[in-house]
Amino acid sequence: MSLFTRAALRAGFAVSAVTALLGLGATAAHADDNYVKYYTVTSSHNGSKENLAEIADRFLGDSARSSEVFNLNSGRPQPDGGVLVDPGRLNAGWMVILPWDAVGGGVQYGVLPDKSPNTAVTPGGAPKATPSPTKGGSPAGNAGNPPAKPAAGGSKGAKPKPGKAGQCATAAASSGTSNWAELRLAADQAWPQSRGDGQLVAIVDSGVEGSLAQLTGHVAVGSDIVSGSGRGDTDCLGTGTAMAGLIVAKGGSGGGPAGIAPDATVMPVRIAETSTKTQATDAAAGITAAVGAGATIIALGSYVDINDKGVADAIAAANKKDVVVVVGAASGTAAANPDATLGKGVVRVGGIGVDGQAADDYRKGGVDVVAPGINVTSLGITGTGSLTGSGTHYAVAFVAGAAALVRSAYPELTAQQVVHRLEATAGKMGNGAVPDGSFGWGLINPAQSVTKVLPEEAVPAESDSQALNRITSDPGAGRSTLLIVVTLVALAAAVLLVFRIRKLLRGEAPAEPATTEPPAGDDTPPPATRPPAVKPAANPPVTRDTTPLTPGVKPGPKVTVPAAPAAAETPASTPEAPPNPKASVGAKSAQPSE
Repeated sequence: MSLFTRAALRAGFAVSAVTALLGLGATAAHADDNYVKYYTVTSSHNGSKENLAEIADRFLGDSARSSEVFNLNSGRPQPDGGVLVDPGRLNAGWMVILPWDAVGGGVQYGVLPDKSPNTAVTPGGAPKATPSPTKGGSPAGNAGNPPAKPAAGGSKGAKPKPGKAGQCATAAASSGTSNWAELRLAADQAWPQSRGDGQLVAIVDSGVEGSLAQLTGHVAVGSDIVSGSGRGDTDCLGTGTAMAGLIVAKGGSGGGPAGIAPDATVMPVRIAETSTKTQATDAAAGITAAVGAGATIIALGSYVDINDKGVADAIAAANKKDVVVVVGAASGTAAANPDATLGKGVVRVGGIGVDGQAADDYRKGGVDVVAPGINVTSLGITGTGSLTGSGTHYAVAFVAGAAALVRSAYPELTAQQVVHRLEATAGKMGNGAVPDGSFGWGLINPAQSVTKVLPEEAVPAESDSQALNRITSDPGAGRSTLLIVVTLVALAAAVLLVFRIRKLLRGEAPAEPATTEPPAGDDTPPPATRPPAVKPAANPPVTRDTTPLTPGVKPGPKVTVPAAPAAAETPASTPEAPPNPKASVGAKSAQPSE
């Protein structure tokens, strides 16, 4: 190879290297313009320096997912010029991009700023939904080890795709899926009895991505309380979409498991857009809007503060309209507000993991039922496929779906009775006593909730006295019953009167009363009755004996004398003539003597 050729090749390689470096820099700058979830590292947390394992444990519920966080941030320049190369070494002020299912105080959403904040970020500003770690996660002490490879199905180093102005960005899919919640609840065993048909479940959270194929036909337009645009079927944070997927999603490849009530409809009520910070007034207005739209069940996400009096009043108003309200159980660290009391039509839900570990430090005695809330797979936003995450809002979605099954199977039940059925059919947890201080009545059982017979729901037969009391105690019912009776009596009298008049017009004599025989031992003669008139057909000739009777001589032949003409009327009864004494004597003398 000539010297000139070698020089040309070297120049070409140099140009290519410079172009690649410029392209990578442009790509990184362009990626930083996308909307992402991120966390700004502080100088310390709970007295120790922060690392990726601890951050993943706090916001994702599993320290093993630190490898996923590492892949999202490896090689990306930080505000101080440093680069992440060791998951155990983080500098204060670094901004760590998080997966889209990260939840907790300090998690922010938006475009990564050019500079880190001057002051250390203090977690807060959002309702606490910090999940507890699951068993099997890597301990924080192992944070110095090299990161493990992402689980199958994850998008290694995936970053959000840019979205158009005014629209949400496309998120990266999380690594791995988990189906333990689907297997544990076994909602398909309830579907022969109920699939949630006819139920409208309002989700007060970040909205719902209604364009997803798995949700087609089961997402209403909803309402956007923050912007007032009137539509809630869009989602930038993803929590509302994940809740909707657990309730009504169609099962299939790439879309996560099927929802617990696949024939129900969800109504998204958007109170959070691109920030997890929300206003209590928006939450209360969202609850009121859901009731006005005809929701039968309302599921409140993690952005709703149920300790606010205005929110509690809105929940109480929903209960009066016979709406079931499902809320996340309050954290034990949150101060209770005595003015924010919840009624009997509200069910407080706690989240648990596959091993029964609680997803949060819930207030003792503040949980009614529990449902899966750690490592739960559901739908992601804007074409991300399935996402696996942790948080109490997942458990709230499961219980809201179970309530839809019950209301569809038993439409006559009140909101309070629906809550009671969910509690009475739950599987016991803890020490076996119900309600348990940590798990309430236990893990919900969708199949039992629609098939089990509860004696307390049987309607007792109403006695005559109870019916009379009910009629008399209700003035309206008493007047209606009296009016019906009077109408029937008047109708019967009218029919008898018409029948009587028709008989009189025809000239029919009234029937004679039937005669009765006098009782035995009664000497009183019966009343005389007039026999019917009998008209003889003809008067027969009368035969008379005119021969004088002589003692010892037989009488001569009889002479027939014609009878007199019949009278116009024959008396009803003719007395017999007294016997002729002469004839009697003659008759005796005519007999032969002995």
